[in-house]
Amino acid sequence: MTFLLLTLIALLAFAATRMRSFQLVGGDSRLLHSRPRYYGSYGALLAFGPACLVLMCWSLLQPVVLSQITYAQLTTDHIAAAGSADLALTEIRRTANGAIEGSEAAQLLAARLTQLKAVGDTLKVAIVLVLSVLGAGVAWAQITPQMRARNRVERSVQWLLIAAASLAILTTLGIILSLLFNTIGFFRLHPATDFFFGLVWQPSFGGGSSLGVLPLLWGTLYISLIALAVAVPIGLMSAIYLSEYAGSRFRSTAKPLLEVLAGIPTIVYGLFALVTVGPFLLGVFGNDGLGWMAGGTAVITAGLVMGIMLIPFVSSLSDDIINAVPQSLRDGSLGLGATRSETIRQVVLPAALPGIVGAILLAASRAIGETMIVVLGAGAAARLSMNPFDAMTTVTAKIVSQLTGDSDFLSPEALVAFALGMTLFAITLALNVFALFIVRKYREQYE
Repeated sequence: MTFLLLTLIALLAFAATRMRSFQLVGGDSRLLHSRPRYYGSYGALLAFGPACLVLMCWSLLQPVVLSQITYAQLTTDHIAAAGSADLALTEIRRTANGAIEGSEAAQLLAARLTQLKAVGDTLKVAIVLVLSVLGAGVAWAQITPQMRARNRVERSVQWLLIAAASLAILTTLGIILSLLFNTIGFFRLHPATDFFFGLVWQPSFGGGSSLGVLPLLWGTLYISLIALAVAVPIGLMSAIYLSEYAGSRFRSTAKPLLEVLAGIPTIVYGLFALVTVGPFLLGVFGNDGLGWMAGGTAVITAGLVMGIMLIPFVSSLSDDIINAVPQSLRDGSLGLGATRSETIRQVVLPAALPGIVGAILLAASRAIGETMIVVLGAGAAARLSMNPFDAMTTVTAKIVSQLTGDSDFLSPEALVAFALGMTLFAITLALNVFALFIVRKYREQYE
């Protein structure tokens, strides 16, 4: 609602400052330094920009401030009853939201928290609206025929674009720092050697946990390799056929149908693995068939379904890259007597290789980060096994399981999720750097 009010004030400021620029020159816009719409845009920027920035900062900082105030009001008895300060804060928040009916102490602090939140919301709306009106008034007072409104607006838009470009960098930096600090906290409680070189994953919130990451990494890589073994050949061959052999009518129908796979939610793929693919493979490789498979949830089940999910990622991107190869390369190869298949193998694919590598890399990153298909299709067993018909799990699945529930957030069994995330981030980063090195080396050779 506050954002809508800010938008309305900005629109009114646009109309008012634009009209004032006309009035100052008697309706002759040729006497203005800039076009009237720039004066209106300047008024809208002053009315909307600073107020919107304050609104965003207030909305981000208010929960943190309220948590600190509530934390300072916690008593020793309340912390002891809840088990830890984090659990006590969680109880108070859930009581304030009406999710649970907490203890008397939690209800008292929840009432204070609700009251403080209401006061904060009221002050936020009042300050933001007053600041917006003041900005519109300042813009109105600054309007003169000689004012360089276009320069100011374009400079403001330039800073806005810089801020938008910096947002991705700052977001990445925030993700890295949040993972890093919590990972350091985990290694203070749990030996790093046991985490990186341990062969057993058996978390126990009562103590005595074995938190070796190697079984999870093996499951992640094993399932991803099977998925890529399915997706890369099918997707690449589909892209080659659609771009080099298929007619325009077939291509206009087949490509959208193929890309529909990318729009299916991953939970649907997980249910497909659980209900259809798993029982089918169990019937073929289970006790009624070859006797290799003990249950429907296995590495092969998740890998096959994940590979189907990744086909449009490889196919669509590879098709676009192959179509971007200049037609002159094809004509030159055919003119020298090469067949169409030889032209594709020796000219088109080498020229498109950097983009194809990027498509495969995107599919690999998607496979490594997948969760729902693994949870429903591969099982939850953390083990080191070469048998694709065994149930296994991945890093992402265990990150979810370790952070689910009301367990103590400061325990090693909960903080290990951040160490897993940092490990996965490092592996993905190394994969990206390696692929970038290969692509640059190839481009130097062919460009």
